[in-house]
Formats: sequence, C-alpha cells, structure tokens
Amino acid sequence: MIAASIHATVGIGVGVFLGSLLGFGIRARSGKTGGTLQGSVLKTALAAGMLAWVLAAALHMLL
Repeated sequence: MIAASIHATVGIGVGVFLGSLLGFGIRARSGKTGGTLQGSVLKTALAAGMLAWVLAAALHMLL
C-alpha cells in the first residue's frame, strides 16, 4: 500500500522540484537568495520536492 502511494505520487514531487528549481534559480540570479536553505537553490528545491512528495503520498494513502 505504501509503495503504491509513493509510486503514484512521484510526479508531484518531481514537478514541485523542477518548478521550485526554476523559480528559485531565476530569483537567485537577480541577487535575492533570501528564503533558501543555507543559501542553496538546489537544497531548497530538493526539500520542497521531497516535502510535496511525502504529503501527496500520505494524502493518497488516506483517500
């Protein structure tokens, strides 16, 4: 059950990762690195993608 939920929601995590990587990357190029984890765009995008994936999988299991 857990594996099926994780597999079914992987697209959400990847989408949030790519979107936040693009968004924070554009923002960082303009000199605004505030709001990132340790000043790193990649770490922030990975954390956002993983959080979205975990939340989506948990909601998928409940519904």
